[in-house]
Amino acid sequence: MTDVPVIRSFFSNEDWIQEEEMERRSFLSALTVATQGAAPNDAFTESARTQNAPPAVASSPGQPAKLGKFPQNPIIILVHAAWADGSCWSNIILPLEQRGLNVICAPIPLTSLNNDATALSWAIERTTGPVVLVGHAYSGAVLAAVKEERVKSLVYVAALAPDEGETVEKVFYRDTSSPEQPKMVPDSHGYVWMPDDAFSRALAQNASPHQAKIAASVQRPISVQCIREPAPAPLWKSKPSWYLVAEQDRMINPKTQRFMADRMGATVRSHSVDHTPMYSAPAAVVDLILEAAGKTLSQ
Repeated sequence: MTDVPVIRSFFSNEDWIQEEEMERRSFLSALTVATQGAAPNDAFTESARTQNAPPAVASSPGQPAKLGKFPQNPIIILVHAAWADGSCWSNIILPLEQRGLNVICAPIPLTSLNNDATALSWAIERTTGPVVLVGHAYSGAVLAAVKEERVKSLVYVAALAPDEGETVEKVFYRDTSSPEQPKMVPDSHGYVWMPDDAFSRALAQNASPHQAKIAASVQRPISVQCIREPAPAPLWKSKPSWYLVAEQDRMINPKTQRFMADRMGATVRSHSVDHTPMYSAPAAVVDLILEAAGKTLSQ
């Protein structure tokens, strides 16, 4: 009779039984802790819970978030900046949804101002209700380049707002740059990438090291054509706007931000935050969007 080869487990039978028992005990221990409402004493679990939990929506003490105050199908469209994608709004989406707003993160190609405005227009076409457009940094120029009657207001988060005929580059360099602002040099294809350490030094110095690393890893480059193309007549001349001035911004001088906000006639909210408050101070961003939505979506 031919011998049949025996396939052995990595563990011996005794080891396997011990491993199974350890897993069973770990499960029961975790279940007991959860039932008692206590947090397990584990740094990794605590870190994961902190990173994944959505930020609390700012509201008056003792006052729950009120739903249903907006008209039917209220839309918030969030537009990412250069060196980013829609995930930069991850701390903003759920708090807005919990207030009864429908949220879309519009992807833009970052190939030219006109192409980006077209991509945003396509995102607006997917919706049917009144819209608030929200932009960060470069995408402030993109918001103002669309033409859509359903847009009720614009929200600028440390964002650029060139006037007709101006370029993003012109307003970006209007005032003295921070010494922490990285040098931006296009590659052989005409695209600008950020050095990885620029996120922790300038773009999001107040964010956690993990968040800064993720932002650096998912960054998307911007074409120089985006910042050198003259802007069309801006939408902020005919729509109400709100502006979050980031007082600790190392990318866009806060003085430049205040100049643009004043020129727009925007409602200004100034905060001691860095260039990317969606990471480090999401409640301030959520509050600004809710203020704009509450005052304009029903109009």
